[in-house]
Amino acid sequence: MPATQNAASPAPDTPPEGAIPEALLRPYDPASVEPGIYAAWEASGAFRAEVDPDREPYSIAMPPPNLTGALHYGHVAFVTFQDLMIRWQRMRGVPSLWLPGTDHAAIATNAVLINQLAAEGRSREDIGRPAFEEMFWDWMRQSGQRIRSQLRMAGASCDWSRERFTMDPGLSRAVNAAFVQLYEKGLIYRGSYLVNWDPVDQTAISDIEVEYQEVDAWLWTVRYPLAEGGHLEVATTRPETILGDTAIAVNPADDRYRELVGKQALVPVLGRAIPIVADDYVDPEFGSGAVKVTPGHDPNDYAIGQRHDLPMINILERDGRLNANAGPFAGQTREAARANLLERLESDGLLAGRSPHRHAVGHGQRSGAVIEPMLSQQWFVDTSSMAAKAAAAVRSGQIQFHPPRFAQVFLHWMDNIRDWCISRQIWVGHRIPVWYCDGCPDPIVATEAPESCPGCDCKPRQDSDVLDTWFSSGLWTFSTLGWPDETEDLAYFHPTTVMETGYDIIFFWVARMAMLSLELLDQIPFRHVYLNGLLRRADGSKVSKSDPQPGDDPAEVIGEFGADAVRYLIATGSSPGNDMKLSWDRLTAARNFANKLWNAARFVIAAQQPPGTARADPTAFDSWILERRDQTVASVSQQLERFQFGEAGQAVHDLLWRDFCDWYIEAAKLRLSGSDAAAASQAAAVLREVLLDGLKLLHPYMPFVTEAIWGHLQAGRDAPDLIVAPWPQAGEPDVERERIAGNVSALQAAIGAIRRVRSDFRIDPGALVPAEIVPGPAAAEVESEAEVIRRLARISELEIAGAQTGDVAESGAIMRRHDRRCAFVAAEGIQVFLPLEDLLDLDAERVRAEGRAKDLRARQGRLQGMLANPGFVGKAPAQVVEQRRSELATISADLENVLRFIAELDA
Repeated sequence: MPATQNAASPAPDTPPEGAIPEALLRPYDPASVEPGIYAAWEASGAFRAEVDPDREPYSIAMPPPNLTGALHYGHVAFVTFQDLMIRWQRMRGVPSLWLPGTDHAAIATNAVLINQLAAEGRSREDIGRPAFEEMFWDWMRQSGQRIRSQLRMAGASCDWSRERFTMDPGLSRAVNAAFVQLYEKGLIYRGSYLVNWDPVDQTAISDIEVEYQEVDAWLWTVRYPLAEGGHLEVATTRPETILGDTAIAVNPADDRYRELVGKQALVPVLGRAIPIVADDYVDPEFGSGAVKVTPGHDPNDYAIGQRHDLPMINILERDGRLNANAGPFAGQTREAARANLLERLESDGLLAGRSPHRHAVGHGQRSGAVIEPMLSQQWFVDTSSMAAKAAAAVRSGQIQFHPPRFAQVFLHWMDNIRDWCISRQIWVGHRIPVWYCDGCPDPIVATEAPESCPGCDCKPRQDSDVLDTWFSSGLWTFSTLGWPDETEDLAYFHPTTVMETGYDIIFFWVARMAMLSLELLDQIPFRHVYLNGLLRRADGSKVSKSDPQPGDDPAEVIGEFGADAVRYLIATGSSPGNDMKLSWDRLTAARNFANKLWNAARFVIAAQQPPGTARADPTAFDSWILERRDQTVASVSQQLERFQFGEAGQAVHDLLWRDFCDWYIEAAKLRLSGSDAAAASQAAAVLREVLLDGLKLLHPYMPFVTEAIWGHLQAGRDAPDLIVAPWPQAGEPDVERERIAGNVSALQAAIGAIRRVRSDFRIDPGALVPAEIVPGPAAAEVESEAEVIRRLARISELEIAGAQTGDVAESGAIMRRHDRRCAFVAAEGIQVFLPLEDLLDLDAERVRAEGRAKDLRARQGRLQGMLANPGFVGKAPAQVVEQRRSELATISADLENVLRFIAELDA
C-alpha cells in the first residue's frame, strides 16, 4: 500500500474505522517503504522551490560532494542537518530552496584519472589534454549518478530541477567573470613566488591544503668552509637544500660572528661562494647561531633573501627530483640526494655530527607527500582587503556562526591571512582565462577566448594552468543562481539563509565564499553558518574517500537500519562542532524508535471510533497529554530557531515514546476497553490528534517512517502528504489545563516511585498490592484517574485519604500506618503507603538485612585499618589512596541505610 495519499501517491481503499491496514500488521521494514515514499515525494513536486515575492525565502546551497567516488556515511551528516532545516521551513509554509550540486575536485579527480592511466601503463601526456578531459567527463557522469542515488537514499529533499555542477557551462562562465573582475580590480596578479609544491600531484597548493605532522628527524651540523680559511658550523634538518644556499645568516648582536659579516663562505661540495649576512631573524640560541639561507626552498629564508637581495636558486624538478642546479646530485630523488650528500660531507670532513630533532613537516592534504617550498610562477589573489570585509561582516553580526566559538576561529584566520595561490598545474578544472602572445608583452584576460591577439593579430595560446577548485566553489552560493546574470533566483534566494558544513573546511570554503561574495556582489553569501562535527567510524577513525573501509558506504548502514535511524542518530547524538562516533547500539535504539511508532500507529488506528460517535469530556490524562504536546511544539520550534537540533529531536522523542506511548496509551486503554462509547471516542480522538502532531514534529528527523504512518492515519481523508503538511502550532495558554497537567505529572511521579519500591522490596511484578494514597493538591486528579493508578501501579485496593501526614520519612522507608508496617512513598506532594506484612516475610527481610550489615561492617573495618596505616597512606600512589577513601565513604553510607532499614522493621 502506498504511504502517501494525495497527488504524490494514489489513496488506497479506505479501511473501515478501527480496521488496521495490512501493511501495519507487519513489522516496519525501511527497505520496502523508503524508496517508494521518496519517488512519490519527487513526483509530486514537493521539493521544488517557487519564488513568492510576498514571502521571505529560506535557502541553502548544498556543499557540493566531490566527484572522486561514492559518498560515505559521513556525508549523511550534511544531508541530515540541511534536510531537517528545509523540511521544517517547508512545513511552515516558507518558500524553501535546497539547491543540490557536485564539485569537480580538481586535484583529487586528477589523481584518480592519472592512477587509472598508470594502471594501463599510460600517462596523461601519452593521450593528450583533449582525451584526458574527455576521461574526466566520463568519470563525472558515472560518479555523479551514484552520488545522486545516495543522496536520494538518505532522504535529501533538494530541488533537483536546479541541480548544478561546478563545471557546468553557466558556472564556468561565472568563474571566468569572477577572475576577470578581480583582475581588473588589481586583486589577481601573477608572479614568481615561493609556493607549497606537491611533488606527487605536481602542482602548487594553498597554505590551508598543507597539513603539518610532527615527525622524528635529525638535526645535522655541517661545516661551511670560509673563503679566508677556517669554517663555520651550521645546523639543518634538510641537508639536500644546502645545494640551493645563497647565504649564511647570523644575528647582528651575536659577538661570535660580528667580524665575519660581509665575508664569504663556500657551499659544501659545490664550492659556490656565498655571503655571510646579519639578520635579526636569526636566533643565536638555536644550533650554532648561524643559519643557512635557501631562499628558493624556505619561506623564512625567502624573506631574508628579499631583505638582502640574494639570488633565488631552485634545485627541484616538478616531481621532486633534483635539477641541474644540484650539480653531481642532479636527477636524484630528495631521499637519495640527502643520503649521498651526507656521505660526501662525511668523506670531506664537513659533517660535524647530528642529534635527534622532532619538528612539524608539511604534507599534502590529498597526496600525503612531503611538501616542498619552491619558487614558481603562479597566479595569486590579494586577499587582504577581501578578508577585512569578511571579518567585518562577522564582527557586525551579519554572518553568525553556530556554535559561536567558531567566529573567533574564523576571525583569527581572516586577520592573519596570506595571499591565495589559485593556479594549479593539472588538467582537471577551469582553465585560467588568460591568453599569451609571443610577440606582445601583456597577457589577454577575458571571459571568452579571443580569436586573435589585438596587438599583433596572431592566435594567442591559453594559460595551461587551471584554477584552484576552491575558487569556483567559493562562488557557489551565487553562481548556482545564475550570476553574473541578474536572474530572478539570484535576486530572491541570495543571500542564502544557512551554510551548513563541517568545521574542517571553515578556511577552505566558508572563508572564501564570504570573501568572494562580498567582493563581487557586495553581499554576504549566507546569514548563518552551522558547523557540524565529523561523523567518525566506531573506532574513532576519520571516514575518507581516499581511504575507504568496509562499512563506509551509507547504503550498507541505511540498508541495515534505515535512513531514519541513521539520520536520527546524527541529529540527536552529536552537538554542533563536535565529532561523534557511529554507534551500532545507538543505531539500533533509533531503529527501535521507528518500530515503536509503527506499533503505536497500529494501536491508534485500531482505537478509532465510527464517525458521529459522541465524545465525553476530557480526562485529566487528556489535558496532560495535550499540554505536553503544546509544550513540546513550542519548545521544539524555539530550539530549531536556535539551531539546537539535538535538543529539539530529544524533546520529540520524549513526547512520543515516554509521554505518548508509555503513559498516555496505557492510560487510554481503560477507556478504549470499557463500555462507555463516548469515553472511548474521546480517548481515540486525543490519541489521533497527538500522534499526528508528533509525526509533524518528528518528520524533519525521520521523514520516511513518519510519512508512512501519516499515510495510513490519513487514508481516505483527502489530506496532504506530511512533507507539505502545516507545522503544528501551540495553543493559547490555558491556566486550568496547566494546573491539571502539573497534578498528573505528580501522579506519574508517585506511580514511578511505587514501581521502584516494589522493585527494591522484590515484590512479585505480577502481584497486586493494596495502597493508601494521600493526594494533597492533586486530589481531583487522583480521584478521577484512580483506575489508571490501579492499573499502572499494580494496586488491588486503593484507599484515598484526605489529610497528609507531613514529611515523616524518606520515600522507600518503612513506617507504621494504622498499626501496619508500610513502605512509604512520597513524590511531588503525593504520599502513598503500601502495607508490607501480607506481601513480605519481614523476619526473612531482617535476616537478609543483618547479613548485609555484617558484610558491610567487615569491609568497612578493613578499609579503615588500611587508611589508618601510615605505611599504606605514605607509600601507595595518591590515586589508589583516594580510591580507597571513596570506597569507604560508599560502604559507610550503604551500612547506614541498612541499619536504618533494620530499625524501621523493629519499630
